[in-house]
Amino acid sequence: MPETVLDRETTFRRAMDFIPEGVAVFDSDLRLVSSNQRYSELLNLPARLVAPATPLYDIALFLGRRGDLGEGDAAFLAAQRVQTLTQSPSSVTQRLGAHGQTLEFHSSRLPDGGLVISFSDVSARTVAEAQLANVNQSLEGRVEERTAALVQVNSELEIARAKADAANRDKTRFLAAASHDLLQPLNAARLYTSTLVERAGGTGLDDLAHSIEASLTAVEEIMSALLDISRIDAGALKPATMPFQVRDLLKKIDVEFAPMAVKKEIGLRLVDTSLAVLGDRALVARIVQNLVSNAIKYTRPGGRVLVGARLKGQRVRIDIIDTGIGFNKDQHALIFAEFSRLEHGARMAQGLGLGLSIVKRLVTALGVTLELESVEGRGSRFSLYLPFVRSQKVAAEIEPVARDTSSNLNGLRILCVDNERAILDAMEGLLGGWGCDVRSARSLKDIDKDRLLVGWLPDLVLMDYHLDQTSGLDAVEWLRHNVGGHLPAALVTADRSAAVRSLAEDRGITVITKPVKPAALRATISGLASQRPRKGIRAEE
Repeated sequence: MPETVLDRETTFRRAMDFIPEGVAVFDSDLRLVSSNQRYSELLNLPARLVAPATPLYDIALFLGRRGDLGEGDAAFLAAQRVQTLTQSPSSVTQRLGAHGQTLEFHSSRLPDGGLVISFSDVSARTVAEAQLANVNQSLEGRVEERTAALVQVNSELEIARAKADAANRDKTRFLAAASHDLLQPLNAARLYTSTLVERAGGTGLDDLAHSIEASLTAVEEIMSALLDISRIDAGALKPATMPFQVRDLLKKIDVEFAPMAVKKEIGLRLVDTSLAVLGDRALVARIVQNLVSNAIKYTRPGGRVLVGARLKGQRVRIDIIDTGIGFNKDQHALIFAEFSRLEHGARMAQGLGLGLSIVKRLVTALGVTLELESVEGRGSRFSLYLPFVRSQKVAAEIEPVARDTSSNLNGLRILCVDNERAILDAMEGLLGGWGCDVRSARSLKDIDKDRLLVGWLPDLVLMDYHLDQTSGLDAVEWLRHNVGGHLPAALVTADRSAAVRSLAEDRGITVITKPVKPAALRATISGLASQRPRKGIRAEE
């Protein structure tokens, strides 16, 4: 015998009683048409209020009088609840039930004006979310405890910046001075540690020396990141847009990151290009540096990192591609948040997760586009899009120093000038260990007073920018006037502003940022040494 429509409706109604959600349907006059058993159980309603034709308002009034809808006038609360459920085509709300459980309601208006309401007990989910929040809070607490010193430094910076704002001081000058004072002692510690690492080889102190070096590197990365964030958020970074060659950027990446890639046994490949772009050279370099650093950091030994550029319409796409640990699409927003790190990434490398947060801020400040693709366990591609310009319109940048960390520096005469004696002592120890003939001074006045240049002429000079009586750039000019205009020079500074870098480049002076990385320093010295005139030929002849 064929099943009738009535039989199907009966079967459907019975089936509705077995689903875990409460369901009720109301007509266009908001009177109950039908409901399942779970609806009555979850709301704990008397039989009279689940009878057909019961007004939705009467049900809400009962709940209001019972206290389910909170404190206040029951009639007002009931009317407010009905409005919440009916004023939109659909809504999702939560409230406590009669027994303290958390109920989540989904309401939808029907085409004929009616209303269907479904709801369920989500107490377990709510408890789990609260527990997860507590776990996250606990993790944040542990991070704060382990970085107490860093938090203190950051707090002092914020207080100093607030005072500067109140006094209408120049934020850029303040941050430059603050970064110099903070990075100076760290720079000395890094140089001393580098000397210790080189001299500890085979003495049984290797592990201790490398542990100290790794800890200082972590502090340096965190401090530099926080200073960058402070500059960006304070508006101290003003993009200086100009055309530049992508090739120049890739050469600097090679100098800075090739030693890191070799140490980690990762293949770093930079694809040469003749393309030129329009943008702030220093800020674009900072973005690419952070992305390359992350790529190397989260790629396992034996993996590969590729950096290159290609023309896409009227834009140039700079790609940083790695075969690292990758991440899934749901984690895209998370990786750009401050102090946020993916679990598998945190196990692989230390840090606080600030690098990509800085990248996001810089991309926003420059008004450019950053695109990313990633497959968890297989690798990632970050692509930065910049406006294309024709190469012939671009002035050539000062040639960066060649990467050469294995060259023989024995006998190379180097003059070091820095207003911090601790830094000079550390620099003498490191360079002396490389076989260099080093002399140092805290100022031009000391050079003259100690007669450092009598019978001894430097092959190159490493000059601090912030000297007590003059700037390092002017000091280099003075030395060139007295020693010869050929004197190769590098400005060693904690000032990372684009203005200082631009002034140095205009005078043909290489810039090394503090804290100094030994591999980058050695590569820079090798490059500067290659610029010396051949022996027997004086610059003034």
